[in-house]
Amino acid sequence: MSSAVVSTSAASGRLFVFDEEPGAPTRRPSSAAQVLQSTINNRQSTISTITPASQLATRPAPEMASSGIAAIDALTGGLPRGCLTEIFGPASSGRTTVLLAALAAATRREEFCALVDASDALDPQSAATSGVDLDRLLWVRCGENPPRRHGGTEKSENGNPGCPTLLSRSVRKRVGSSSQPTLNSDQATSRSSEHRIEQVLRATDLLLESGGFGLIVLDLADLPPQAARRIPLTTWFRFRRAVEYKSTILLAIAQQPIAGSCSSLVLQLGAPGTQYPVPSSKPSHSYLLTGLEITAEFVRSRVERKPARSVTFATKTAWAG
Repeated sequence: MSSAVVSTSAASGRLFVFDEEPGAPTRRPSSAAQVLQSTINNRQSTISTITPASQLATRPAPEMASSGIAAIDALTGGLPRGCLTEIFGPASSGRTTVLLAALAAATRREEFCALVDASDALDPQSAATSGVDLDRLLWVRCGENPPRRHGGTEKSENGNPGCPTLLSRSVRKRVGSSSQPTLNSDQATSRSSEHRIEQVLRATDLLLESGGFGLIVLDLADLPPQAARRIPLTTWFRFRRAVEYKSTILLAIAQQPIAGSCSSLVLQLGAPGTQYPVPSSKPSHSYLLTGLEITAEFVRSRVERKPARSVTFATKTAWAG
């Protein structure tokens, strides 16, 4: 049986001898210096294959889809897919206009959409007039009050069967207990807002898990800002991760920014002032509102396109010809 010396021990100078396979060529003994040099060369070749940080490939920019408003598309490039977009502003700032325009644009692309309506504020007739294909829209209407249990069946306040309440058992018990003191208006509003938010979060989780939607809108605009800010930041992180590798646009509409750094695109809407003053020659009650001018301003963007400017676009009522 033949043997070959692979290397020597640097500490004692002893030879490490290993048996070779029969018929294998006999290798010449290697010194410790040769083994060390071979190791250094191997490591250098490994280091040379590491790509410098300056040459690392960046994450590709998300695909952009039209928002339905040309001015916003010119400002942002559209709404990013696989990302969370947040649009906020006070009342009469154009939030509903942007919402309906985004739904109309998505349904024109023959995509299915879902609207999680926290306050049941959508007017289907106005949506249809704005170009929304209602056959491609899933409207999730969040109820104001949790349904009550009668004989093992969940029923709403008017006695009709409804979906199971989303409140915890302890909260449900406190609400239905006769010994519970009467809630004042602020407490009732807070309780109702908490129930609506819980329904919104449950519905959004189910929609993101099911997939198949090109646009999912969370309409939180009519909820009190302090109630919307109670949504944990971890929830927004979960939503962002759930939509990250999908072609879905997740759009949140609120009065104030609530998603923090989880949003890839944040737009602020606002009316620059009264754009259609009532003519002095006519009484105020004879003036017909034909539209408003809305300003959209960049707040934050994590996509490639980051223009630092704002745009103004006009809204038009459905009856203004």
